[in-house]
Amino acid sequence: MEHLTKQSFLDKVFNFEQNKDWKFEGELPCIIDFYADWCQPCKIVAPILDELSKEYAGKVNIYKVNTEEETELAAAFGIRSIPSILFCPKDGQPQMAQGALPKETLIQAINDVLLK
Repeated sequence: MEHLTKQSFLDKVFNFEQNKDWKFEGELPCIIDFYADWCQPCKIVAPILDELSKEYAGKVNIYKVNTEEETELAAAFGIRSIPSILFCPKDGQPQMAQGALPKETLIQAINDVLLK
């Protein structure tokens, strides 16, 4: 799983400096986990996302954003609680989910939002 900086986010997900409206820049749909090292629920989600990144390799990219280091990214998406998980389909609007979601819920969201 790749950790995104602001620059790699602009290149691979959404260039919010150039576009006001959502425009996905990636090749594959993606999930972005907004987390922090001190956050207990984030530690529950991390291994699940690791598994999913292997299970959906080549279909879905899974990225992580450390909200402590990438404060501008967190602010751009109005992240107030973590974990916040952003589902970005290739076409259509992204959808944000909050909290430590169980694996079944994440799989359902991947199928409903990203791979439909």
